[in-house]
This record gives sequence, structure tokens and C-alpha cells, in this order.
Amino acid sequence: MESLYSSSEAYAVHTLLVGPYHKLYIEESGTKQGIPVVFLHGGPGSGCNSAHRRFFDPDAYRVILFDQRGAGKSEPLGETANNTTQDLVADLETIREHLGINRWLLFAGSWGATLSLAYAQKHHNRILGMILRGVFLARRSDLEWFFFELQQLLPQAWKEFSNDVYPCRSASDLINWFHTAVHEGNKEIALSAANKWAEWGAKVAYWHLAEKSHQSSEAAKLNSQQSQRLLAKVKIETHYAKHHYFLTDDELLQRVSELPPMPVSIVHGVLDITCRLNAAWQLHQAIPGSKLITLPQTGHLIDDPEMATALVHESNGMRETLSRLL
Repeated sequence: MESLYSSSEAYAVHTLLVGPYHKLYIEESGTKQGIPVVFLHGGPGSGCNSAHRRFFDPDAYRVILFDQRGAGKSEPLGETANNTTQDLVADLETIREHLGINRWLLFAGSWGATLSLAYAQKHHNRILGMILRGVFLARRSDLEWFFFELQQLLPQAWKEFSNDVYPCRSASDLINWFHTAVHEGNKEIALSAANKWAEWGAKVAYWHLAEKSHQSSEAAKLNSQQSQRLLAKVKIETHYAKHHYFLTDDELLQRVSELPPMPVSIVHGVLDITCRLNAAWQLHQAIPGSKLITLPQTGHLIDDPEMATALVHESNGMRETLSRLL
């Protein structure tokens, strides 16, 4: 069993102005001479943390973590203007060029996997390979599943999530209501809606872990700063969901055949109901030579022990593969 690597410190931190006013937070760890790998966080709007460095051998990888526009330590926090999938794809190229990297490995999960595929299809000549977790393809059917059809599996949680929304006949009804509440409502309405949105996401992610699911559903007593960070995250999530992630329906699957041969590992939990296994299977079928690893006791979370072990295993395997190719 391969465990997470020990905690390591960043050896360089950068701030990079992109667009008219977005300022990205970027950090590097591991070894400057190592295989470049960029970690793409989920959400959108979640941000990175120091634990994300631990999936990579620090003696073999040059690890780049960055917070996407409006997320984490990037500024302004929660800003949705000039914040689209196409902007984030352009940011990746700006970061790569700024750091003097020719080609890099993409390591990403959930929304990060979406962004990886969008970037790969535009800049495939800049990619060494991909490790993708909990694949999200950002299709309308994926939104209908997460926001509407899941009421069949989690009826009480969905009722609590949707009880202010009327009429509620589709995912769009829910998304539009929450978008209006967090972007246009007063402080009390916005924070209440943000908490409901976040609680639903947590209940879905933790559904198979009864004790943690119960704990995640308890309304946390957040201080003012924590509340503002949560609201910022939900503003970005609702912004992207309302605009269908700035992608045409099924765009990622339709264009994935354009990718040249490269090593691709797809890791997905069988118990993941946030992003369904069929998305990972369809992506695997669309990328010749890709590797699909399914984890029978694991859901969507990156820190599930089985998931963490599998990701480190793939990171180590990719290290050996790319060392032979470079």
C-alpha cells in the first residue's frame, strides 16, 4: 500500500496578475529539477491546500499548486467577472510560461478534471499526461443528476435543500434560485443560501459514510471570515453552474478524440454519486490506451484512504513512465 508523502514546504510562492484585475496565488514544492506537475483543484472555487503536495514524490516532481480565479488565496476572493472556463484555460498557459515549463503533467479531480480536459484539448502539445479523479464532464445530464434526480436517493436532504425553491421542476430552477440568492440577496439571505448549497454538496459527497455524513450535515458555527469564504466559494460555483460551465453540452467527450497519445489514468470511486462512474467509463472508452481504476469502497473525496492510496500509486507509476520518456 502506497501512502501519502510527508508534508513538505513550498520553496517558491508567486502572485501573477491575469486579466484586468485577477491576481493568482501560485506555489512550487518538491524539486526544481523534477517532472513538472500542476494540481487543478475542484469546486470550482475550492482552492488548494498544503495536503495536496503529498500525492507526489518530492524528490521526483516539481509540484505546482495554484488557486483559480476568485478562489483560495487568489484575489479578489469570490470574483466572478472575467471568470470563465476559457479564462482559466488561458491562465494555465500563462502560469506555464511564467514558470518556464515546456510540458507538464495534469493532476486533477472533479471540476479540476473538467478543466484539465478543456485545457488538454486546446494545448495538448504542452501536456505530458493526465491523472484524473472523480471525473465531471459538465453535461446538462450531470447537473440534472446532482441537483434534481438525486432526490430519489436522498429525499430528506434534497427536500431541505430545495424547500425555498418554487416551482422546482429541474436542476435549472434550483441553480437559478441559488444564483440569485447568493449574488443579489441581502447578507442574511446570501449566507443562508450558501450554507444550504454547501450542506447539500457535503451530504452527497459523504452519503456512504453514515457518521461523517451526519457530522457534515450539522450547521457549523462559522466566524465572519469563514462565512465570507464560504459565500465566495458558492458564488463561483453557482456562477459556473448557471452558465453550464461555459461549455457546450458534451463538448469534452466529443473533442477528446483530438488528443494525441499520452499516458492517462482515470481513478473513480464506485460509491461516488457526486460524479457518476459512467462518466469515467465513457471518458476511458473515448481515450485509447487510457487506464481506468475503479475503487469499490470509495466515493468522491480525495482524502478517502482508498482514493488517496490509488492516487499516490498512479503518481508513482506516472513518475516511472515519464522518467523513461523524458
